[in-house]
Amino acid sequence: MRDKVIQAIQIHRELLDQFESAGIDTVIEIATIIIESFQNGGTLYLCGNGGSAADCQHIAGEMTGRFKAERKALPAVALSTDTSVITCLGNDYGFDNIFVRQVEGLVKSNDVLWAFSTSGSSVNVIKAVKLAKEKNAKIVTFTGKADSELEKLSDICLCIGSDYASDAQEIHQLAYHIICGLIEVSMKD
Repeated sequence: MRDKVIQAIQIHRELLDQFESAGIDTVIEIATIIIESFQNGGTLYLCGNGGSAADCQHIAGEMTGRFKAERKALPAVALSTDTSVITCLGNDYGFDNIFVRQVEGLVKSNDVLWAFSTSGSSVNVIKAVKLAKEKNAKIVTFTGKADSELEKLSDICLCIGSDYASDAQEIHQLAYHIICGLIEVSMKD
């Protein structure tokens, strides 16, 4: 067991090194895109499946609540949270359309869609991104596979290359907390 724990920590360190060497400018650019959207009256929408859905909810909470400082609430919506909407859309249109239908009804040109897919190939996420892009929203993505379809559709993508979704998600969490902090400092007044 001890070897397994040490191995997990080492993998985390390697991914952190990768993030530090290649992700800092990406994180700053993502924060800047979201700040500019907020300043122009836009809303941040987030989508993802499973653990990524939880990350989306986490970020929306940090934005509408607070991260580390008191400030006004910022408009952020996780498209994975309304069970009535999700089950209605899943039942009537299929699981592949649970996010795209929400994008159709909600997203506008000055908004940002922040999409998570560790595989970079989640059909429901890709469909939502394609429509948001058609509506001239900015597309921010977090993936775990380089050169994925989702990355190719993005305005900016943070890719944490890993064979395991959980490893990528650990670095994603660090990155989005940094982004939340950068946004909060910029939007404090």
